Amino acid sequence: MAKKEISYTDAIAEIEKILKDIDDGDLDVDDISEKVKKVSYLIKICQKKLHSTQLDVEKIIEKIDE
Repeated sequence: MAKKEISYTDAIAEIEKILKDIDDGDLDVDDISEKVKKVSYLIKICQKKLHSTQLDVEKIIEKIDE
């Protein structure tokens, strides 16, 4: 079964939750490294989605200008 891709909104929400947990001291020191790795992964997903959206918008604008 294919893994469902996380949405940009869900990725941002998860990043915010992890950062809040770290900031609030709600994580054990042992868990922080894994959470930071997760945030890094989620940031890459967000960057890809933003880049893809930027390209799509640029294509749409090009078609409008034609």
